[in-house]
Amino acid sequence: MNTITAAITAVGAYVPDFVLTNKVLETMVDTNDEWITTRTGIKERRILKDADKGTSYLAIKAAQDLIAKANIDPLEIDMIIMATATPDMMVASTGVYVATEIGATNAFAYDLQAACSSFLYGMSTAAAYVQSGRYKKVLLIGADKMSSIVDYTDRATCIIFGDGAGAVLFEPNYEGLGLQDEYLRSDGVGRDFLKIPAGGSLIPPSEETVKNRQHNIMQDGKTVFKYAVTNMADASELILQRNNLTNQDVDFLVPHQANKRIIDATAGRLELDDSKVLVNIERYGNTTSGTLPLVLADFEHKLKKGDNVIFAAFGGGFTWGSIYLKWAYDKN
Repeated sequence: MNTITAAITAVGAYVPDFVLTNKVLETMVDTNDEWITTRTGIKERRILKDADKGTSYLAIKAAQDLIAKANIDPLEIDMIIMATATPDMMVASTGVYVATEIGATNAFAYDLQAACSSFLYGMSTAAAYVQSGRYKKVLLIGADKMSSIVDYTDRATCIIFGDGAGAVLFEPNYEGLGLQDEYLRSDGVGRDFLKIPAGGSLIPPSEETVKNRQHNIMQDGKTVFKYAVTNMADASELILQRNNLTNQDVDFLVPHQANKRIIDATAGRLELDDSKVLVNIERYGNTTSGTLPLVLADFEHKLKKGDNVIFAAFGGGFTWGSIYLKWAYDKN
């Protein structure tokens, strides 16, 4: 019996129409375009302005884009993993709602939350389900409405985040393509450095938590940057060593789009040429769970069957890791 590997066979994406540029941010907080660009690499980000639309809207749009491009019947989807740090609401799973709205009524669904590493962890999970032989089509969606948790009076965080979503379909492969190896890690030391303090069981919502802006994302930027640079680079380097890959063997690096300097540090450790590093942070900022699939959607035309692709991410918690995947198709 042929060995089953789990390959990405289709990609979809969606970003809102409204563009929040650095120039606009200059009118909102004490910052400027040069400062933001030199420190983060971000020039603009997309924002979902509709107050009555949440992360599910972004996810549905990305999933529908994939379904239309791949020409698949939603009823054939076996399961949906919804990677997000900004679910529509507590308890009621966003992924379950998305599944119903896109017509994937034969699928079971759930949410996966690992901050900015959510999609990377989701790749591991989706691949495992496919490799088990039990499921043929697993839809992995990464989506976040980060504007819903950003304090736009805090210049340290509001310049970083944007809204967006991407989706990939994992299916069985018998040519040895798809996910080859993974190195995933976490460390609870990061709990205090990147968080939303209130709204959970530890500090339930109250008039005081709202007044103190404790429902907005907060981070110790210098500490997070230090951990991210070290761990993303370490994980990527280890995955290459473990699979006997050199920088010449790597066709593309797909890094989490949090900060251009973190991306550059990871690429530098691997001694990769800039042409092999896929970057779109300048247009979207950090869309958290949406960054990796948005990169795939933007650069799908460059990816060729058999390409060695290295994924890397770092997120709050802390969570991080790297995945080695062989691309499974050429875009028509």
